[in-house]
Amino acid sequence: MFMRNIVVLTGAGISAESGLSTFRDSDGLWEKHPVSRVATHEAWETDPEYVNEFYNMLRAKLVTALPNDGHKLVAELEKDNNVTVITQNVDNLHEMAGSTRVIHLHGELMKVCSSRDVDNPHFIRTLTPPDINVYPGEKAGDGSLLRPYIVFFGEAVPNISVAAEEVNKADVLIIIGTSLNVYPAAGLVQYVRAGVPIYLIDPKPAMISGIHDVTQIACGAGEGMHRLMKILRK
Repeated sequence: MFMRNIVVLTGAGISAESGLSTFRDSDGLWEKHPVSRVATHEAWETDPEYVNEFYNMLRAKLVTALPNDGHKLVAELEKDNNVTVITQNVDNLHEMAGSTRVIHLHGELMKVCSSRDVDNPHFIRTLTPPDINVYPGEKAGDGSLLRPYIVFFGEAVPNISVAAEEVNKADVLIIIGTSLNVYPAAGLVQYVRAGVPIYLIDPKPAMISGIHDVTQIACGAGEGMHRLMKILRK
């Protein structure tokens, strides 16, 4: 049986249906917590306690969230296809829904790491309830301050090349809940091979000029995935 390579690129819109605030919408997190205070290297250097408190707060919200139909149906695709999820989200809802291959572009909220050597696997650890906080002065294994395993604005995105390779192998690309305005993820669409169908699930008008073979399903993640599953089964 032929197994299609399906790549699913997801953004904040899919997690919003699980009750997690998006960052860029008018009522999003950036409105209440400016990027410059919580998501840059300069912010970390200036006030690491404030930064860690912000991510402690996000973790407290995440542990009460559950995957929605969008996450579950993405995981269900694995029954008959080779599926890779590339997500701009830092939550673990794809994994909770059962997706087995997830590439996180912007880091993982439930993980913490060394502030001196961010991507060193020896110093990355996963926080599990009930203790999901980073405390003032808490150290990583190398003696540096423990920081969120999050790609701050201005930092390199270590998984972008791996993601580009996966997109280039895709027989189908599904994009859910992202405006395609967020780089470098937005640039991934350029790696799609000619003739590969692209399905965009997002209720907002899309910036898709110059990209061919795009079908937009203009609704939320859950409803959109229900519709798409019917299309893919034909």
